[in-house]
Parts: sequence; structure tokens; C-alpha cells
Amino acid sequence: MSKAKPTETAAPVPATADEDREPTIAEQIDAMTDPSFMTSLARGLAVVQAFSDSRKPQTIANISQKTGIPRAAVRRCLHTLRELGYVDAELNNFSLRPKVLTLGYSYLSSTPLTVSAQPYLNSISRTLNESSSLAVLDDGEVLYVARAATSRVMSVALNTGSRLPAYCTSLGRVMLAYLPPAELDRYLANTRLRAMTRNTVVSQKGLREILAGVREQGYAVNDEELELGLRSIAVPVRGASGTVLAALNVGAQAARVSVKELEKEFLPVLLKGAQELSILLP
Repeated sequence: MSKAKPTETAAPVPATADEDREPTIAEQIDAMTDPSFMTSLARGLAVVQAFSDSRKPQTIANISQKTGIPRAAVRRCLHTLRELGYVDAELNNFSLRPKVLTLGYSYLSSTPLTVSAQPYLNSISRTLNESSSLAVLDDGEVLYVARAATSRVMSVALNTGSRLPAYCTSLGRVMLAYLPPAELDRYLANTRLRAMTRNTVVSQKGLREILAGVREQGYAVNDEELELGLRSIAVPVRGASGTVLAALNVGAQAARVSVKELEKEFLPVLLKGAQELSILLP
């Protein structure tokens, strides 16, 4: 009687670089299985977003590389946007036209939060002589919806419409801290925590502990985690029901303002502004 051969256990296969990378915008679009989902519309919006943070005209190849959308599809999107007046072209170089602002203005002009916020931001900035911002959480990122800038404290210019990661910003942490547990779990499952500086917290456990502290103390401090040389402090802005709708912050150069000063001098001004703004919200 022959003996059975021992079962061989395959060695674990190490993750490849492809498995570790984040999916492209095109891959995210193609993964949508809802039969009512319009792939062509999603691609067109992705092409518009590909112009973000770029001061130079874009080519079809540039946009295809940024988004992962095939060049032929990018070409059709740009042709349609050009016919509708949202894009201009000179030879093979494409740029956005002013008409594209109407897409964002519809939101800014119809939302009580953004309509009411600017005077309060201006007052905060005058009082503290620092830049202040109002942002909402959108698709796992901080989306700036209003801003009063007194000076440039970041290497990247921030304006209405700018986006930053939520996990390593004071604005983002305030809003993440007040998410329902299931939504926070989903955010963490879908977000890669990358180190922006040597100070960035990139472990889920560490971030959860920080968010628990934000909920307990009612504000978030960012100490050079997004960019070296930048500190900021943020507080929640609540609606009438108590739900956190947005976050309000002030940023300053780390060499000029300590964390202790943020908490002692900046925090009371921010809390007052957030409270006054909340009274006006539904």
C-alpha cells in the first residue's frame, strides 16, 4: 500500500508593484457596475478635473497619462467640451475656458454655508493676521469652499476649489472625527495613508487615536504633517441639528507660531467664528 504524499503548501506570493498602487481614475470608472452609470459622462468630468493645479495647457497624451483614460476617449471628451465652450485649443494644446467656472458657481451661489462664510473668514483673518479657510469633506478629501488669505504659508497655492488629503490636515481630521463609525471604517479601508512629511501619522491605529482626541477636545491641530513649516488648527462648523457640515481653520508658519499659541490665541477666535456661522445654517 503506497503512502500518500504530503501536501505541499505554496509559499506566499509577495505583492507586486501593480497590486500596491492606487487604481487609476479610468480603472475606478470601469469598476462601476451600476447599469444606470454613464461612463462617458464620468470620463468627461475626469478630463475636466485633469486640468486642476496645472498652469500649462494640457495635451491629449498628458490627460491620458494622468487619468488612465485611452487617448481616443480623451480626444472625444475634449472635442465635446470644446464644442460646448468649456475648453479651448491651440494646435494640440488644450486649456479650460472661463465658462467652466459656471459648474462650480452653481454650488457656491446656492449653498448657505458658502454664501454666509466669507465675512466670518475675513474677520478671523484680520483678527489673527493669518489665512483662514472653510472646507467640506468630499469623496474622502478636503474641498476648500471659501478662503481669506493674508499670506501664502504653503508651497502650493490654496484657493476655493483646492483639494487636500483629509487624514493629514486639521480640516480633514475635524470632519473625519465626527463621521459615523461605519463611514470612517469605509474611508480608512479605501484610503492609502502616505507620508507627506516625516511627521505624518500613517498608521490606522494612530489616526484613530488622534480622531478620538479630536472628538473629545473639539478641535484638531496639525503640526507639520502636511508640509514642513506649516501648522494649523481647525474646529467643526455644525448645522442646526448639531451635525458637522464643515470645518474652519487657520494656518500659520511653524517658525512663527507654536502649537501652544494656536491653542491659546487662535482657538477662541475660531470657535467664536464657527459658532456665529452655525447660527445662520439650516
